[in-house]
Amino acid sequence: MLFQRKTKAILGLDISTSSVKVIELAKAGNGYRVESYAAEPMPPNAITDKVIADVDAVGESVRRAVKRSGARAKLGAVAIGGAAVITKTIQMAASLNDKDLGEQIELQADQYIPFPLEDVSFDYEILGPSESDPEMVDVLLAATRRENVEQRQSVLELAGLTAEVVDIEAYALENACKLLTWQMPDDGLDKTIALVDFGATTTTFSVLHDLKIIYTRDQSFGGKQLTEEIMRHYGLSYEEAGKAKKEGGLPANYEQEVLEPFIEDMAQQVNRSLQFFLSAQSDYHQIDQLLICGGCSQIPGAVDRIQDHVGVPTVLANPFGQMKIASRAKSQQVEADSSGLLVACGLALRSFS
Repeated sequence: MLFQRKTKAILGLDISTSSVKVIELAKAGNGYRVESYAAEPMPPNAITDKVIADVDAVGESVRRAVKRSGARAKLGAVAIGGAAVITKTIQMAASLNDKDLGEQIELQADQYIPFPLEDVSFDYEILGPSESDPEMVDVLLAATRRENVEQRQSVLELAGLTAEVVDIEAYALENACKLLTWQMPDDGLDKTIALVDFGATTTTFSVLHDLKIIYTRDQSFGGKQLTEEIMRHYGLSYEEAGKAKKEGGLPANYEQEVLEPFIEDMAQQVNRSLQFFLSAQSDYHQIDQLLICGGCSQIPGAVDRIQDHVGVPTVLANPFGQMKIASRAKSQQVEADSSGLLVACGLALRSFS
């Protein structure tokens, strides 16, 4: 089901280590409107390193989020990310029709996938003519272990939904970038833009050129480290630390002794990733803009600190800057969580592409 495209209303569900976010979008003129939205915390250890460890617990969190959102749609789009996914661009003869192309890819897939094919779900998408050979087309092949797809199907079934699309996080992010063009120089056209997504345990550094992902790299760094530092520093439980981080009420020394060093770590992580990208290839010598998103990105002062470190114009990503929000979706909550909703939005946009 990877890369499947539909025209039905599909809920975008970003199921992560810390939470599940559910969003429903609808067409509104030339743009979109948020129809419904809700987020629900994920039980500790229900998801580890982007692998679902407790299907029932994750399914219950998804069920509660869907119920709270008030969404009417019964189809869902979810994503698989990180090391759980293999992607590779391969070349195939441009003369092949759709049926023959599919058969050829199936015959050759075992060359690119390091698992027995019976244990794998894979799909492909034609990217267009190959630059190196006009007789060939570039084809994006994506694969994951079948259990990764089946677990997500089971989670959605427990929530009363059908998994209509199983996507890849990086491509869901790419899809969501059409909602960020209003923040980009020249709408992102012919520009090289880095997008940094700070998750709970993983930070994903992606680079887009002309709004297409050309590079992505995951790092083991995220908001969980700040929660754990609060826990250690003030003798709180993990749950208490997480609540205090979100709602406030920590001692006066919190900002200087705990938050400031974490913001500095964020900036250093981004700078390290940027330098790694620039040194790893020769086609791109500079970044025109840096967009940051994810839970940590909204920490006051983070944008300025990162910009100071990398020397590149840095902006907090907001996919809703030119979007209407239905009253049912509670605009205050949507706007508060905005920079953490890119993956969910990219998945919800599968309704229209």
